Amino acid sequence: MSIFLDSLRGSMETGFIDRSHASRPDYQPSLLLNDSRRGVKVLGDVLNYMSVCEDFWLSVAFLTTSGIASIHNALRELEDRGVRGKILVSQYLNFTQPEALRGLLKFSNVDARLLDKKDYHGKGYLFKVKDGYSLIIGSSNLTGNALSKNAELNLRVVAAEESKLISDTRALFEEVYEDARPLTKELIDEYEIIFNQEQYSGSRSVLLLQEETAAILTPNSMQVEALSSLGNLREKGVTKALVVSATGTGKTVLAAFDAKSFGAKRVLFVIHRLNIAKKALETFQRVFGRSVKMGLYSGSERNIDADFVFSTVQTINNHEHLKRFHPEHFDYVIIDEAHRSGASSYHNVLEYFTPGFLLGMTATPERTDGYDIFSLFDHNIGYEIRLSKAMEEDLLSPFHYFGVADITVDEMLLDDTADFSLLVTEERVDRIVEAANEYGCDDGRVRGLVFCSRVEEAERLSVEFNRRGYRTVALSGRNSEEEREKAMDMLEADGDNSRLDYVFTVDIFNEGIDIPRVNQIIMLRPTQSAIIFVQQLGRGLRKAHGKEYLTVIDFIGNYKNNYMIPIALYGDVSFNKDILRKYLSSGSAFIPGASTVNFDKISKDQIFKAIDSANLQQKKGLINDYQLIKYRLGRMPYMADFLDFNSRDPFQFCEYSKSYYGFVRSVDKDLKIELPENDSKLLEHLSLEVNNGKRVEESLILRRLIAQESFAVEDLKDEVRSLFCYDVDDASVLSAINMVNLVFVTMQSEGKIVPIGTVLGYDVAVMKSGVVERGESLSRALKSFVFRDFLLDSAEYSIRSFHVKYAKTDFVAGFLRYEKYSRKDVFRVLNWAQNPVAQNVGGYIVSTDKTNCPIFVNYEKHSDISDSTKYEDEFINPSEFGWMSKSRRSLQSPDVMAIREYRENGMRLPLFIKKNNDEGLDFYYMGDLTPEDAGFVQDTMASGHSVVRVSFKLDKPVEDNLYRYLTDTVI
Repeated sequence: MSIFLDSLRGSMETGFIDRSHASRPDYQPSLLLNDSRRGVKVLGDVLNYMSVCEDFWLSVAFLTTSGIASIHNALRELEDRGVRGKILVSQYLNFTQPEALRGLLKFSNVDARLLDKKDYHGKGYLFKVKDGYSLIIGSSNLTGNALSKNAELNLRVVAAEESKLISDTRALFEEVYEDARPLTKELIDEYEIIFNQEQYSGSRSVLLLQEETAAILTPNSMQVEALSSLGNLREKGVTKALVVSATGTGKTVLAAFDAKSFGAKRVLFVIHRLNIAKKALETFQRVFGRSVKMGLYSGSERNIDADFVFSTVQTINNHEHLKRFHPEHFDYVIIDEAHRSGASSYHNVLEYFTPGFLLGMTATPERTDGYDIFSLFDHNIGYEIRLSKAMEEDLLSPFHYFGVADITVDEMLLDDTADFSLLVTEERVDRIVEAANEYGCDDGRVRGLVFCSRVEEAERLSVEFNRRGYRTVALSGRNSEEEREKAMDMLEADGDNSRLDYVFTVDIFNEGIDIPRVNQIIMLRPTQSAIIFVQQLGRGLRKAHGKEYLTVIDFIGNYKNNYMIPIALYGDVSFNKDILRKYLSSGSAFIPGASTVNFDKISKDQIFKAIDSANLQQKKGLINDYQLIKYRLGRMPYMADFLDFNSRDPFQFCEYSKSYYGFVRSVDKDLKIELPENDSKLLEHLSLEVNNGKRVEESLILRRLIAQESFAVEDLKDEVRSLFCYDVDDASVLSAINMVNLVFVTMQSEGKIVPIGTVLGYDVAVMKSGVVERGESLSRALKSFVFRDFLLDSAEYSIRSFHVKYAKTDFVAGFLRYEKYSRKDVFRVLNWAQNPVAQNVGGYIVSTDKTNCPIFVNYEKHSDISDSTKYEDEFINPSEFGWMSKSRRSLQSPDVMAIREYRENGMRLPLFIKKNNDEGLDFYYMGDLTPEDAGFVQDTMASGHSVVRVSFKLDKPVEDNLYRYLTDTVI
């Protein structure tokens, strides 16, 4: 306890007296806010404390189902651990939702009470943790918005059990708690009557206003921006454009407003389903009014005289129907679900009509068949808003995603090869029903879509659900349009006799349907692609009156494509494994708004396992992403273009083919490019070894030497200072020149380790008398425009990549905190003259001049390693690290002595960690270490060999998400 109190006193001094005082950050008093720019939410701290607490007391004025959904998994885990707690909810303004109160009754470990005092408005979260108490007090109620989205202001303090603050807080809570009534089903039913009366009286005027304005449409924020962008394109003479907009953001409304802005007299709207055509007609009528004659042209309806025609492509593409219209009959043509327009039926329409303006609309322009959709619209992107941005703009309903482990068979999770019989067992059906009830929905009246892996599974599960008292149907491609429409209407119906609870389907509802009131989606199939995942998620993201959020329940088995789940949820398509791990560890921190992402431990482990084992650089995927950007641009993309479109990390093309030039030359048959072998090799080495974004000086040198034959070293230093606000010393410049000349990197030649540049005779840059000149090798190669373009692109990529990372984190004397570095990268940044042999490095190595000693730690050791290498390296807390020297070391060993005398040597001790060997060869830079004065202790390993234990302090506490990921513990 004395250690805790000493640490707490230090943290109090930092928080209340002197901010420069070094102390444990997790004990410091701090403000808790929702800040999407920094990826922080009040919810994150609440969940952290819930995961480690021994007892808890929550007091709030408002409780909603979204609030319960946000902490649902945490409450269930507390129940599993046998941790009990109390939750006090006030009847203040009768705002608390009865369904949320019912949600609390699901947890046997929660003693919940309802306070009927009308003036109680207190909000506080108290947790008993290992050494003391943590209190969050401020403005956040237990609602999804308050925990994740609203501009809230809360204070977190840590205090000892004997403190006056904790004593007073506990006493006040218990006093109010005693006045409250224990939560029961009967009490909730009683309160629901009051709640409904309040809601009815308060909402009547709102409903009347909504009825009056229902026919009036105004553009939302996305549509206003898109209309402006489309107008600007037309001013430049553009006659075709594609709008990429997430499902539910109002593409049809946008099209109507743009047609109006264009001054369209005759409009053709083309879609693949009649029900969508009907709804589009209704939308256009609300924008244009009844004065414009509108009609359908599909099936039995042939409204050829209508000014605005809404047709299915199956009808209008027929030559007999096309010739009824003059090619210039329509001055404005809209192709909805434009990603389908690669089909011949759409080609017939597009080739026949010559409108004044052609608008394509889609949520997913990416096609898996490699067809170039963008060329149909002259590569003009009128506007683009993806799912994540739409969530930020509050254009869609928030969602609460729950990844849950599927059933096990013989102690093994279902995998991609699971037999059909296993998908419909009693056990699995019971598991699905249990999860559906466990996570529920926003208002207690479920309207669900269930996506299955095959038609037979959907049909069988529907039967099993019906046998258990649910009302469901299974739909597939065999069902008619009328049957599908009837099912959708029943899913949204309010009457008990005519409603459906669930529709089971495979993929016919991936797109082209509009069921705004869907409030639960269950995914029972492996994630085959991020596109399909987002399409299916999008079925429930449309906003609807009275809908608070969407519940998503994803059954996760041992599927090889599980790594696609974080790609889809977080919208990151860089295919960078470290970024995916970061997002997965962060939970809901980087999910926009009040939405949350939750996994049980088994499902999260499955996804981490899939990320570790996945090959994210398969040729097929690389080609697909290359073609997609090429199609968007209408030309060969450069590496920088992938950054512009937030696409795949283009360095992966270099890793696959040794250079981007090598990849393009091998896959793009439209291009005729050729380099001499020597120049191609030089480009490979510069692309892979130098322009990898780990250090920027080399890339700046190359960019300058491409543009000019020589430059002053001082000009380079000024450029770095101007771009990145740090100073470059002469040693770093010399090291960078060495790297550019490929002297630092080595290869085997005639049985010796020799610099690559020496073996291949490269002379890229020469430095003399403070001037850097273009070397002969580079001068010769630059005579080729192909070499020049690809090298400049490689250098620009490296500079931009470094700049993006530099803007997001700390720069510590060459290293970017929490970025990944290989051992080779580390020695390069530390200005070593040559990359040392790996076996000489091991877990650390002291430089010959004793000015630095990088430390490399594999945090999770496999159980089968020898006792002599079972080093007990671990975080004591986010600010302190315990480390072991190599075996057979004593306090007098030269390397240990060099570290002990770090002050005299001016030694730098940067720490690099990877979780385990499954992550690959790169390590996270955690910061610089300082040995504690009494931190060196000689000990003996299990092998019997001597070893030295060292206690270090980090220059900065490890950030929460990475600490949690590496240690599997919570701060």
